Amino acid sequence: MLEIRHLETLSAIRATGSLQEAAETLHVTQSALSHQLRDLEVRLNVQLLNRRTRPARLTTAALRILALADEVLPKVRATERELKQLAAGRTGRLYLAIDCHSCFQWLMPALDEFRVHWPDVTLDLSAAFSFAPLPALLRGDLDMVITSDPQQIAGIDYTPLFKYELVLAMAAKHPLAAYAYIEPEQLADQTLITYPVEKQRLDVFTQFLDPADVSPAEIRKAELTPIIMQLVASLRGVTALPNWAISEYQHSPWLRTAKLGEQGIWRTLYAAKRSEDTDADYITAFLDQARSTCFTHLKGIVEAV
Repeated sequence: MLEIRHLETLSAIRATGSLQEAAETLHVTQSALSHQLRDLEVRLNVQLLNRRTRPARLTTAALRILALADEVLPKVRATERELKQLAAGRTGRLYLAIDCHSCFQWLMPALDEFRVHWPDVTLDLSAAFSFAPLPALLRGDLDMVITSDPQQIAGIDYTPLFKYELVLAMAAKHPLAAYAYIEPEQLADQTLITYPVEKQRLDVFTQFLDPADVSPAEIRKAELTPIIMQLVASLRGVTALPNWAISEYQHSPWLRTAKLGEQGIWRTLYAAKRSEDTDADYITAFLDQARSTCFTHLKGIVEAV
């Protein structure tokens, strides 16, 4: 039964000390204000003003409502300000999840730069290695997912960030180092080092090995790219990674890379977002910043068209 306007009315009466000044503050007539108070008194079955005094004084019941007003009105006004900022595209929430371990290399600088220009946007970042990120995006738990595996789901749009080549990395002394490109069958007797992700979420399987019905002799998992590269350097196995993820090792004398198949495998990295958020200014600004950062920090990538 209590409404925001009632809280505002009693607050104005307390602040001004009279019905007439309160009415002027609220931009209503004194008659309309008096009618509103009497209607509320009837509905609540309590007296809110002691009209026998001059000026009229607020009753204990009114003071109790004012305690509520002091708690609620600041929150209402703060929310209204946030909504105005949101409507203007200056504030919002951007909870991201990444579906690739190596994305941290460029994503963190992009987030840092974005935060400078959009300080009122709440940011959070998580790795989507232990849960399904796209359903979480659709539910509203996330606001963006960085992935190379787009799925056609109603309500989700994809923006391409860049294209990259998936390459096989191995030690210079490895038997496969002599080949310019590798066929799937050549990995059947190899140890393949991967990130700790399910096979169906790794491009080397979905795009290269599985279509040829080939499995490596052994799969070894490591969390971090530097650890994977150390294992490769010590001839513990080979790995398939984005070309840009190993760019800092490209000039190392111990490293060799080869295409996966004669034509190579090129993949596109996407930013997935809810369709309703596609035109939000801060979403657009982050995507622009992300693409700019990618082409500043990464080698071997090309524009996605």
